[in-house]
Amino acid sequence: MKTATNFKELPADLLRWTCDPEKIHVSSSDECKPCDEIIGQKRALKAIQTGLDIKSFGYNIFITGMVGTGRTTTIKQLLERLEKGDKIPDDILYVFNFKNADEPMLITLPAGKGKLFKEAMENLIGMLKTNIPETIKSKYYAEHKDEIVETQQRKQKEKLKNFEEEVAKEGFSVIQVQMGMFVKPDLVPLLKGKPTPFNQLEAMAREGKFDKENLETLKTKYEELTGKLEEIFEQMKEIEEQTRKSLKEWDAQSITPIILGAINEIRAKFSFPKIESYLDDVEQALIKNIDLFKAKPQKEPGEKEAVDPFLPYRANLLINNSDRKGAPVIIETNPNYINLFGSIDLAASRFGVVQTDFTKIKAGSFLKANGGYLVINALDALIEPGVWQTLKRTLRNQKLEIQNYASLFLISTTRLKPEPIECDVKVALIGDAYIYYLLYRLDEDFKKIFKVKAEFDSEMKKDNQTIKEYIAFINKISREDDLKPFDKSGMAAVVEYGTRLSGRQKKISTRFHIIADVLREASYWAKKANKKMVSREHVEQAIEERFERVSLIEDKIQEYIEDGTIMIDTKGKVEGQVNGLSVYDMGEFAFGKPTRITARTSVGRAGVINIEREADMSGRTHNKGVLILGGYLRGKYAQKKPFSLSASIAFEQSYSGVEGDSASSTEVYAILSSLSKLPLRQDIAVTGSLNQKGEIQPIGGANEKIEGFFDVSKAKGLTGTQGVIIPHQNIQNLMLRNDVIEAVKQGKFHIYPVKTIDEGIEIITGIKAGKRKADGEFEEGTVNYQVDEELKRLALSWKTFTGPTEKEKESKEEKN
Repeated sequence: MKTATNFKELPADLLRWTCDPEKIHVSSSDECKPCDEIIGQKRALKAIQTGLDIKSFGYNIFITGMVGTGRTTTIKQLLERLEKGDKIPDDILYVFNFKNADEPMLITLPAGKGKLFKEAMENLIGMLKTNIPETIKSKYYAEHKDEIVETQQRKQKEKLKNFEEEVAKEGFSVIQVQMGMFVKPDLVPLLKGKPTPFNQLEAMAREGKFDKENLETLKTKYEELTGKLEEIFEQMKEIEEQTRKSLKEWDAQSITPIILGAINEIRAKFSFPKIESYLDDVEQALIKNIDLFKAKPQKEPGEKEAVDPFLPYRANLLINNSDRKGAPVIIETNPNYINLFGSIDLAASRFGVVQTDFTKIKAGSFLKANGGYLVINALDALIEPGVWQTLKRTLRNQKLEIQNYASLFLISTTRLKPEPIECDVKVALIGDAYIYYLLYRLDEDFKKIFKVKAEFDSEMKKDNQTIKEYIAFINKISREDDLKPFDKSGMAAVVEYGTRLSGRQKKISTRFHIIADVLREASYWAKKANKKMVSREHVEQAIEERFERVSLIEDKIQEYIEDGTIMIDTKGKVEGQVNGLSVYDMGEFAFGKPTRITARTSVGRAGVINIEREADMSGRTHNKGVLILGGYLRGKYAQKKPFSLSASIAFEQSYSGVEGDSASSTEVYAILSSLSKLPLRQDIAVTGSLNQKGEIQPIGGANEKIEGFFDVSKAKGLTGTQGVIIPHQNIQNLMLRNDVIEAVKQGKFHIYPVKTIDEGIEIITGIKAGKRKADGEFEEGTVNYQVDEELKRLALSWKTFTGPTEKEKESKEEKN
């Protein structure tokens, strides 16, 4: 066999980008100016500014990006700047609709006028409650009222007196007869000047003491006079009605000027068409209901009026912009239906009846943001019942209809239907990219009303300027949270951690919420160590402690590997077996660990069998990788012979499923080893994606994978030969731990970048890969030669045991 040597190995200085503390322009973080700008989001800032500047329909903004990239902070800062310069929106009120009480009337007034109008209406009621009763109690009012009453009473008495004189001449007298709870006037005959009932006269007539003819004459006269009595009392009722009418006219004459004067004062201050119309209705209603201001019977202690009689004359101020300096900026952190769109509160009367009125209409965040800006979380808006459809409808129609929340679920609790409010609100939704694309594809309205997408990047280019901005951010957080200042080494360590987070040596992370947490925790450890400044050791301790808190599962897996429960070899050579590398993403952190991958080959036509797929434990990307693997094998080894191979590959001791194609090169090495009968080094772990031409493609999680195999190798004992094969494109992603770099420096651990399968197979077998010669055959004593020879043998075996094909039989018969 031709031995392979001189493998390309990465030197330690390429395994991590380091920030030279001496190149930092300040010696302490508190010497620089704190950051007051958004860092590294020029594209997103430009998109947001475009959305804010365009006032046309539908230019609302959807802000996407990873959590912690400054989405909410950015939009808040931008909007606060606009808030001071934009026009102050109108105040919004609802008042009683005298034409239809179930449809409260909307009134909009310039900022500050709404509060004054509400106060004016309250003052109107208060003034009328004081002035009208005082007028009613005045001597002039009482004397004229008494004069009206006395005049009418004289007329009644005169009519009654004249009638009594008339009936007396006819031998009758007018008496009052008690009938139950009421008293009724009646006539009774006079006998010798004394009233004598008809039943007594009838008894006397039977006894012969009273003339019967005279009795009949009295009865006839009684019927005649009774009719006149009824006429008299009808006339007296008319007089009473006239009295009431005269008193009402007197009330109107004496009290109407008070009402008109008070209302005209309001008219003079609020000369708006809708106010004029409303005040006309108020004026007419008050004049018709002057009795509201007259003395009422005393209520029992604690007893409340069922309905406020002055309710129609009050104003419900929903939006008061009197103290506002510019357009409103509302960030709704709990966008449920009521918080966002308002409500109509309900109340139970003392009889248990549910009731409401226009004063119980409440504004939500959307209305509070009218004329300005509203920021809400997209996921919250989608999961809260009724919110998303109402938000779309309101933005589409540019009108808000406040309704009772229960009516959304077909529960009729009130007939109140307030007049719709025209709204001009710029909405900014904050959510991840998945929600954006889901809505864009499935919701036809979405793309019409959210025309601007602002995408926040999780990384930015790393240069001197962005490093200065990072240091300014350190100062900002230090001041805000009263942290200890960072020295040069501490600042350099933070910059390096930001680079590690980005996953690329030439980039730096913009996930500033993570950076801020590291700053706070590093300051904590410096304080605990009684240090005046935060240095590198405190930053590194903070990072280590952060991982320590959440790395229990990583430690458990490490324990299982060390005690042999999870079978991983880091020494020796084994045929058809290789150490692949997997990343476990736990959300708040990720770690890498080796996984044993095995391959078995035999004669057959099944091709490459993915055992994970057969067991429904393989994801789509992994399935694709296996199919590409098959294409590579056929393209390289089956151009002149049939591909008579059945090969099975498996991730051993994997019970939670496999996803991703980063192990496709690893799987190829296992199959090639099984075919060539050449064992693979178990002190080498492999990662890398594969294309059909045998080129190695970059993968994710390179740092975690390398560190994961290093930890296992270290636990089992470093021999000086262990290492990892990675795609050469991933060199730019390396930001390895210091202990790994130190091991590389000492020659105890090795990292091999490769571009092709042939480069990798030489490292892991120690045998030359081998190239094709001019005759199309591979060089003898190489891996590819061994594989090719085995595939020839399998093809012949398949043909021997299966016999000629139908086509071959037909061809033979034709020759014969």
